[in-house]
Amino acid sequence: MPESRIEVGVIGRAHGVRGLVKVTSHTADPSDLTAYGPLSDAAGRLYRLRWKGDGIAEVCCLANGQETRIADRTAAEKLTNTRLFIDRSALPPAEEDEFYVSDLVGLRAVGADGADLGVVETVHDYGAGASLEIPRAGGAPLIVPFTAACVPTVDIAGGKVVLVPPHEMVVTTEDAAAPREPVVTMSREPVVTMPREPVVTTSRESVVTTSRESVVTMSRESVVTTEGAA
Repeated sequence: MPESRIEVGVIGRAHGVRGLVKVTSHTADPSDLTAYGPLSDAAGRLYRLRWKGDGIAEVCCLANGQETRIADRTAAEKLTNTRLFIDRSALPPAEEDEFYVSDLVGLRAVGADGADLGVVETVHDYGAGASLEIPRAGGAPLIVPFTAACVPTVDIAGGKVVLVPPHEMVVTTEDAAAPREPVVTMSREPVVTMPREPVVTTSRESVVTTSRESVVTMSRESVVTTEGAA
């Protein structure tokens, strides 16, 4: 089930010698990352970011109501790979047919007959539409398009999704090891879209839509699926 915090960005490598860092934002509009105010890391430490360029930010540590700016490269390098979170309560309610990605990850996947298929581990969206990945013991993971036809029921409160895949979509070991996108948008049209951690949205249009967070849009149209190489 969803956690109380949602990842909205990641601090990357140091940039220059004055404490600036590269930042990857998971929001639909990258500049919105700083609009949420202080962000926290996995340990609960607070930071405030200010954009200084495209993907480049100044970072201030917050403690006892005081800001301490990261002022040199050595300090900036210590923040590399720091994941940034906001509290779930800071996000707007999802609209009709929209889902936060974090709400989908961890849901129990069952077939139309009630058979247990596993747990949703990842929501992918590489531009051609979103899909759900469900690991399977001893085999390649099950990949299911995030469409109304293939995922007719998304029961967040009940902790499950019902899957009716037209065909099982498998990925090779190499595909499974490939970098994963943080979020996806699920549309109910022939395509799907993906706040990298925060949300998945399902729109009724055949387009990929995103909110300020990571979202997935589910399509209500049928889709053509392919089976990966063994």
